Amino acid sequence: MSGLQGLAQENIWFDKSRYDEAERSFYEGMNGIPQTSQERDASAILQDIAKARQNIQQSLAGSQNASKSEDQSELVSRLKSLELDNKNLHKVVDDLRAVLSKLESRMAVLEKSQAPASKTVTVTKAAPVQKPKVEEHNDADDDDIDLFGSDEEDEEAERIKAERVKEYAQRKAKKPALIAKSSILLDVKPWDDETDMSKLEECVRSIQMDGLLWGASKLVPVGYGIKKLQISCVVEDDKVGTDILEEEITTFEDYVQSVDIAAFNKI
Repeated sequence: MSGLQGLAQENIWFDKSRYDEAERSFYEGMNGIPQTSQERDASAILQDIAKARQNIQQSLAGSQNASKSEDQSELVSRLKSLELDNKNLHKVVDDLRAVLSKLESRMAVLEKSQAPASKTVTVTKAAPVQKPKVEEHNDADDDDIDLFGSDEEDEEAERIKAERVKEYAQRKAKKPALIAKSSILLDVKPWDDETDMSKLEECVRSIQMDGLLWGASKLVPVGYGIKKLQISCVVEDDKVGTDILEEEITTFEDYVQSVDIAAFNKI
């Protein structure tokens, strides 16, 4: 159709002389002037050209009508889709408005409920600090003990003094002595990645001392496939020192390279 439209809009007339000759012959024939064979051929050509031009115009008109109808149908379909999208958008907006109104109502209710709660301040009384129980002895009894008694006191007073002093000494002896303890976390490092870590742990736990208690242990990666043994223990400060503990562990030279104290806490 584009070629026909271009032909219909063509402004150049290349064969104008032939058409003029054919037109002249046509009018001469209409007026009774005899025509030659060439003039008859020219008139026939003119008629064919007129028919062709008429057919072209008709076809162009049909194509334009068809394109217009197609464009109109496309516009109608697009309008329908836009109307449908508009309806959907209106529905979404209405839903959002409903959700917002619900949220606003809930926020208002929460603010109202929190307002009186903020006014009432709950005061919690601190729990009374429990003082360590100290075994009390009868100060009156101690006051009765006269260490600087005179020589005039009789034997009964001396006997009573001796009994009270003895009772006081017994009470003091029954008090348990406070034992200072510490929690130690040791890092025991092997020589290389081929060291048997289970055997190393077995050697460390084989160390037994009065006031030493071994705890949990684990293997911690160091690098290049080497792992160190991290083991905890509880010691009594008066009986076991860190230096003695390190010396005992480093005696296992086949397995232990070094010992470090990772953590030290008093109990």
